[in-house]
Amino acid sequence: MVRAQTSHPLDPLTAAEISVAVATVRAAGATPEVRDSMRFIEVDLVEPEKQVVALADAYFFPPFQPSLLPRTKGGPVIPTKLPPRKARLVVYNKRSNETSIWIVELREVHAATRGGHHRGKVVSSTVVPDVQPPMDAVEYAECEAVVKDFPPFREAMKKRGIEDMDLVMVDPWCAGYHSEVDAPSRRLAKPLIFCRTESDCPMENGYARPVDGIHVLVDMQNMVVLEFEDRKLVPLPPADPLRNYTSGETRGGVDRSDVKPLQIIQPEGPSFRVNGHFIEWQKWNFRIGFTPREGLVIHSVAYIDGSRGRRPVAHRLSFVEMVVPYGDPNDPHYRKNAFDAGEDGLGKNAHSLKKGCDCLGYIKYFDAHFTNFYGGVETIENCVCLHEEDHGILWKHQDWRTGLAEVRRSRRLTVSFICTVANYEYGFFWHFYQDGKIEAEIKLTGILSLGSLQPGETRKYGTTIAPGLYAPVHQHFFVARMDMAVDCKPGEAFNQVVEVNVKVEKPGDNNVHNNAFYAEEKLLKSELEAMRDCDPLSARHWIVRNTRTVNRTGHLTGYKLVPGSNCLPLAGSEAKFLRRAAFLKHNLWVTPYARDEMHPGGEFPNQNPRVGEGLATWVKQNRSLEEADIVLWYVFGVTHIPRLEDWPVMPVERIGFMLMPHGFFNCSPAVDVPPNPSDLDDKENGLPAKPIQNGLIAKL
Repeated sequence: MVRAQTSHPLDPLTAAEISVAVATVRAAGATPEVRDSMRFIEVDLVEPEKQVVALADAYFFPPFQPSLLPRTKGGPVIPTKLPPRKARLVVYNKRSNETSIWIVELREVHAATRGGHHRGKVVSSTVVPDVQPPMDAVEYAECEAVVKDFPPFREAMKKRGIEDMDLVMVDPWCAGYHSEVDAPSRRLAKPLIFCRTESDCPMENGYARPVDGIHVLVDMQNMVVLEFEDRKLVPLPPADPLRNYTSGETRGGVDRSDVKPLQIIQPEGPSFRVNGHFIEWQKWNFRIGFTPREGLVIHSVAYIDGSRGRRPVAHRLSFVEMVVPYGDPNDPHYRKNAFDAGEDGLGKNAHSLKKGCDCLGYIKYFDAHFTNFYGGVETIENCVCLHEEDHGILWKHQDWRTGLAEVRRSRRLTVSFICTVANYEYGFFWHFYQDGKIEAEIKLTGILSLGSLQPGETRKYGTTIAPGLYAPVHQHFFVARMDMAVDCKPGEAFNQVVEVNVKVEKPGDNNVHNNAFYAEEKLLKSELEAMRDCDPLSARHWIVRNTRTVNRTGHLTGYKLVPGSNCLPLAGSEAKFLRRAAFLKHNLWVTPYARDEMHPGGEFPNQNPRVGEGLATWVKQNRSLEEADIVLWYVFGVTHIPRLEDWPVMPVERIGFMLMPHGFFNCSPAVDVPPNPSDLDDKENGLPAKPIQNGLIAKL
């Protein structure tokens, strides 16, 4: 066979492909003015139909599994090439204030095409009316410069004792949608203002001094200040000696000196294998993807289960949106409700982990490529981190009769990336375990978004953390989109969702000792039935089952979604941000797979005037879920009531959920994990005599 392309259909776009896509769209501009006014918000892969993925995985790329394709009379017809890859571009016209979506077919792409030569074909271009696309870092920088050069703003800062504009930080926030004045006919930002105390200190925490009382509205299309009002003179908070995260001496203390080195060593290398973006580890295999909006994407998750072969679990896993609403009704906090994926882009704000990585051991990194605002290609080196972690005990038992003790240590494979959105950092992690579990975890850290107080003032909507300084209460919500495929080949639709609640048996003949309780299952037959909330009192969870595959006990195989700690919005039902975030009203939504249903708040939540766009509208079709290609939308969050201990930096807070096998295996997959060596050469220090098989050695 002739291999038509070197990239798997699900691999992220290469730098060369992005260049070709941009050049193709720019060349298609009708006039020089149109071409010059094009601004490139996103260039992303058009993910192919699932049958194309099956074809690629059967004959062209690992796992090379022909059984993924349906059987045909006379044997399979093996093609000589795959369809060409396609790119999808979101383009903002700065002159006309129009947003358009372009599809470009990438015929032949070579590294040399970055110089300008391209072989792409425009498949379609569509103007999307009445929307604003996500903001770009270039726009943020331009907005800051425009505000700082605006004479009334400089005068207002002078009234607050600030004349050095190098001390001033202008954080542009999307305007959201609160009334018709925020309509997407204009591209708007309402910046928040902060002020440093030292311009020559790179570790200066500028967020420690918010500048309140100033209202600014910026036209981001033309980069002009539309509205300015110095509404109230609120004194700048005094310079808090604890505000910075520099060395201890600068904060009146000393750094810890009693932390001894901890080394994670893998003398035989890692247990995982990497082939391009295809990963194999401890019977798991999957592909790594990355998008400007979602960041990390996990594709084609499957488990190798002995004689049963490669068993699919999920087609696609990602975090598709997040919302951060604040609970203070005062200006400007009432309008702080950022959609960090849809208004900014989690992937575009990802870190290069070359600048600091919290992972230890043998690490495999993956780069990410993006377009910048003007169509150039930028690369975030070491953007995604892949590594193994020792995770304590996997299982343990001691037989009191024989004295025999057995213990196995747990290993997990972690895939992660970290992004910064203004003051907050978010770490997104997918953990794969040896017992068949998949854990989704988000780590929240960074710096609090603060407000100023008048002398002697307190606010019940936040925590005073320093003189003249308080941190408002707020919530963080995340949406995980999980395109499940439990024991389903690509294109099969044999899954359903069952809700499980623990019930207490009523007193009577069946419960004479009043101790009985049981798990009750209910099939979620349609989308409206499947709008569900967490209930820890009944141990509520949900199982995705295959309707045509059974385990050795005759029950349907499945994977269950087990919630972690969670919450729902505390804002009133008429809160303005819920117009755009109706998907926050429930913890679980279930839909049948539809290719264009990707974003729970619609593709363009920025200044979106439409009520309930996205998930809340799709489910009104009330499509059947009794046997379908199931997509789970799990909404989870945390309510943050700030503490003094969250200042000046917020220690990591973890939230997430678990996907666990439920009748998927005939017994525990953990039973075949080998034990650790029991003979120790160095009893005193507890060092194993030989390396743990494919494992980690930690020496304290």
